[in-house]
Amino acid sequence: MSVRILGIESSCDETAAAVVVDGREILSSVVSSQTDIHRKYGGVVPELASREHLRQIVPVVREALEKAGLGFGDLDAIGVTQGPGLVGALLVGITYAKALAIELGKPLVAVNHLEGHVHAVLLEAHRAELKPELPAVCLIVSGGHTLLYEVTERSGDGQVGRAFVYRKLGGTRDDAAGEAYDKVARLLGLGYPGGPIIDQLSENGADGVDDPDNLRFGPIKMSGNALDFSFSGVKTAVLYHLREHPELNAEIETRREALAAGSRSAAQLRPLCSRHTLNLISSFQRKVVHELVSRSLAAASQCGVKAILVSGGVAANRELRESFNVEARRQGITVFFPSRELSTDNAAMIAAAAFARYSNGERAGSDLDATPSMPLGGPS
Repeated sequence: MSVRILGIESSCDETAAAVVVDGREILSSVVSSQTDIHRKYGGVVPELASREHLRQIVPVVREALEKAGLGFGDLDAIGVTQGPGLVGALLVGITYAKALAIELGKPLVAVNHLEGHVHAVLLEAHRAELKPELPAVCLIVSGGHTLLYEVTERSGDGQVGRAFVYRKLGGTRDDAAGEAYDKVARLLGLGYPGGPIIDQLSENGADGVDDPDNLRFGPIKMSGNALDFSFSGVKTAVLYHLREHPELNAEIETRREALAAGSRSAAQLRPLCSRHTLNLISSFQRKVVHELVSRSLAAASQCGVKAILVSGGVAANRELRESFNVEARRQGITVFFPSRELSTDNAAMIAAAAFARYSNGERAGSDLDATPSMPLGGPS
């Protein structure tokens, strides 16, 4: 018998619900984004996020069921994100999921949001009739996370519903990669979120050739774990570069005025960027991508694996995908990405992860609570 699981995700600023069958087939996936609400603040405001989740959770779940062609009684279980994330946002999803499970008499399964990102890659691989070779290294890279894990199969039939053991290999010591994108975009007057606009504008940069006026990023030196990341220095280097080039202030202010007037697309902002700025954007992205790719490949070499899984919002980045495919191919490693829709926070990945835990007999009780700093796997 097929197992139909309703997934609910509310860890940050997306209210999402999805119905997934057997952890493989997505019947529906609905995401309500709060980007427009948080844009003027340059980042997510937790209190506003929680209030918006309260407004959206019921209609989003209903829409997911309607698109799946199912009623509440057709569900076999409910999966919900327990953490990590914003505590108020998590509690909205958890409280609704618990009430729904009790009312319907259905099992409730708690899911780690980070594990959901792993299953997002496997959902996409299943669509393409591919099977990543395990153990594998997984890079989870987003606005809130930059982490490296070794993923090993614990049990199962070798499909999407299998259960895994996670070993943390490294993580960021300061800013997550997506957070660095947002901060640099704010410095340059490019709006929020910063990742997509910087990725699009970097296409018009220096074409891989350093401009005499451009910022050259030096190597990131850290003691201890060589698989850890650090992006605060890259962000600070951009800040210092702007201070050394006050002639860029006028165009930054012009872009901020354009943003206030509603001009936010790359096509609208590109004419407002000098060659100097486009080169700076390209160099910033090139450095971030280099750090992500080089450390992931080093982790793969250290673990002796032949596959890398890349997930999270930054996984949608054009240059990151291209660089991974080129560099990994040279080392005989296959890289797997989710679709862009499954890269960002969604509930399909939560339902898929819930299926693996449901199949292994895991159930959450009515005392389930949010765990805002929920770890995945052991220490590096």
